[in-house]
Order: sequence, then structure tokens, then C-alpha cells
Amino acid sequence: MNLIDVHKQFATDEQCLAYLEQMRWPSGVRCVTCGNDKLSKVTRDETSKGKNKRTTFYQCLEPTCRQQFSPTAGTIFHDSHLPLHKWFLALALIVDAKKGVSAKQLQRHLGIGSYRTAWYLAHRIRKAMEDASEGSLLSGTVEVDETYIGGKTKRRRHGTWGVRGRGTDKPIVIGIRQRQGGVRFFHAADVKSGTLAKYIKECVSTDVEMIVTDNFPIYDSAIPKAGHDITKHKRIKHISGVYVQGDIHTNTVESAFSLLKRGILGSFHKISAKHLGRYLAEFEYRFNRRDDGDIFEQTMARMAGVIPMPYAELIGKKDEAL
Repeated sequence: MNLIDVHKQFATDEQCLAYLEQMRWPSGVRCVTCGNDKLSKVTRDETSKGKNKRTTFYQCLEPTCRQQFSPTAGTIFHDSHLPLHKWFLALALIVDAKKGVSAKQLQRHLGIGSYRTAWYLAHRIRKAMEDASEGSLLSGTVEVDETYIGGKTKRRRHGTWGVRGRGTDKPIVIGIRQRQGGVRFFHAADVKSGTLAKYIKECVSTDVEMIVTDNFPIYDSAIPKAGHDITKHKRIKHISGVYVQGDIHTNTVESAFSLLKRGILGSFHKISAKHLGRYLAEFEYRFNRRDDGDIFEQTMARMAGVIPMPYAELIGKKDEAL
């Protein structure tokens, strides 16, 4: 579903609510508190004053409950005062932009009042993209590598200026990618043997045909620690200027890193390490569904089932809310 289709199909909040209702309760609406299906649909006067602008909502008829709710209750849309059709347009923009869309772009294109609201909107959509690949293991030929996010190191380290790669204080991203398959990104604390083993064990099937890495020696202990046969481990020695030896290379995972870095550099320019995990989830989610024609519908279904993310939780302050 492209941007034009979304604009035509979801031009009003009523159309958006009807779609979310069908997504959330395909077998009929149920109370979000007690699960009862005996409900009353209430229509609110559009001219009525109040914080809640929903024109319709449901009331549970269970005497011990009597909960009032709308299709957005308890979802990522909960307590949002942004019109739902702008949510839908924002999602259409984000899932279609392989290098991402900045909050400033969303603010400008959708006429959102403040940058903070647009930024909060984008992070809630990213939250719905988290853990989407959980449980699915990579197989066949799998490449593992790590990269470092950020510009050149300005302060002097180890007798040189602008140190790159290992030895810097930049955020570490571990990438694991199956050839002709999906990718996994992780914001890691370090590249120690135990850390690498943890992510390999989580993502890679034990019947994998081959695991390819560069010649970083830690992989020699990390791979068997993850429960994999060390004889399936193949290395490409980049340090000698060789990047491909037949089927032995890490170009596949490095191409995914390249897209991630181009997105950060070209769209976001600068991101906080505190929020890096959600950006990685966005790029991983979109990359793994790059050939899916229904990525909009898939993501909207996830958004209708994800618990809310209050602004205070996003910024790490309990006493501040949007």
C-alpha cells in the first residue's frame, strides 16, 4: 500500500478507527479489560468539549467492569492527540523509505505542530518494529561482523587522530546476516567472546552450513561457545587486503551495514546511543521485508497490538510527559 493509497483509504479518523478495529478484533470487539463481548457502542456529539476527541467508543456492559474504550486503547496510539490519519501517513512514509525518514521530515511533510511530537511519533512506530524476528533462526551460510556507529574520533588515542573501528568509544553494532535471507542487528556493550556467543546462539541455527567472519580472533572462541561446530567457521583475512575467496566473504552483512550507515548519515545525521536499539530495529525490520507488498498492513497490525510507550519512558524521566 503506497502513500497515495493510504491517503485515499484513510482520509478521516473514522476510517482509521474502523481499520484498527478490524485489525485488533477480527472476530468481533471485546472489552480490553475483562474480555467480555457484551458491549454498547456510544456516539459522542462532535461539538462536545473535552480532551478526548474520539467520536465513537465502546462501553462494556459487564456490571463489574463498565470500562469505556476505543480501538486505540492500550495500543501504541494510546493517549495520542495526533489525528490518526497522520499516524497512517507517517507509517506509510517510514516503511517505504529504505534509508529512513527523520522526525524533521515528518514534521514538515505532515504538518505536525512540533518537532518533539514528530520525534515521539517516529519512536513509537519503531517500537512496534522491535522483536519482529524473534524466534526465527538463520541458516545456510551466515555472516557475522561488527561495526562502529559515529563519526571520526576527535580526541587523540593511541598516538593517532581519528581512530576508527576497534579501540574507539563509538557504539558497537553486531550484524548477523543469512545469504539470500534476513539480517539481525544488535547494539552491543562490547565485542568479547561471551557477547558474540550470546547473539550467535540467539540467531543462528545449529545446523547452519557455514559461518563466515573476518579474522578477528575472538570468533574462534565465541562460535564454539555458542554451541556451533568450529569446523563450519570460515575466515576472510581482510588485514591482508583480500576480501573474497570463492564463497568466503562478509560482503553480504557489510552491505546491510552500508545501508544502515547511509541512513544514519543521510537521514538522521546524528542519533543518540540511548535510542540506537530502536533505529536498528527499524532498519532490520524494513530490510527483512523489503520484498513484502503488505509491509504497511503487517506493521499496522503490530501497532494495534503493542503496549503504549509513554513519553517519560522514551526519554528516561518518570516525571515528564508529552
